[in-house]
Amino acid sequence: MSNHLMIDAQQVCKSFGQLEVLKGIDLQVPKGSVTCLIGPSGSGKSTLLRCVNHLEKVTAGRLYVDGELIGYRERDGVLYEISEKEASRQRSDIGMVFQNFNLFPHRTALENIIEAPVHVKKVPEAQARARAEQLLAQVGLAHKAEAYPAQLSGGQQQRVAIARAVAMDPKLMLFDEPTSALDPELVSEVLRVMRELAQEGMTMLVVTHEIGFAREVADKVVFMDGGVVVEEGTPAQVIDNPRHERTKAFLSSLL
Repeated sequence: MSNHLMIDAQQVCKSFGQLEVLKGIDLQVPKGSVTCLIGPSGSGKSTLLRCVNHLEKVTAGRLYVDGELIGYRERDGVLYEISEKEASRQRSDIGMVFQNFNLFPHRTALENIIEAPVHVKKVPEAQARARAEQLLAQVGLAHKAEAYPAQLSGGQQQRVAIARAVAMDPKLMLFDEPTSALDPELVSEVLRVMRELAQEGMTMLVVTHEIGFAREVADKVVFMDGGVVVEEGTPAQVIDNPRHERTKAFLSSLL
């Protein structure tokens, strides 16, 4: 396991009952890089993402984040599931931004951002508040600190959700189709924030349908279909010059 990898997935399988969703996924994400997962709905992209922070338990294989086995402890070649407390500790280093924002409706934008640093990482409240104000400014929402989620557009809610994830100083950010629930005119403001995070060197794994974003920002594009990685490479290789018929068919349906 090399120490320049942030994510190292080795033969990861995931089944829900009889349904095999991930069929032996190998995926390496170097530190400081952006990897975009593309592919049709139901191909296993979101499930893989959720396995990375143990929101889903892998059925077989191993998944490492920054050299640490996720969700399990290994003894003499046997895997033992870790406690929920341990899993939460692992998760606190991994930021996750969901499709549907998942903000606390009864808390303001600012309160949403300071909640986890104060309660999970025990950051002093004044310090967490100062950082939250800085992050809100960074995502262009300094003027919305006291607004509740219901008073914000979808794009604004998603930018608060990104600021909330970044407030935990994660070593890795996971994005699960962060723009798919947004009106088209609100997509660009969220992608702008993600672009800036990438420029700052944040390691990112992004499930997306935004092929233009993947082409521009990703170091690596991974095309998944039917629970397997069909092909991976640079955006120029996978998006502009795909080798596999399944990739070509998928991209031509989008572009």
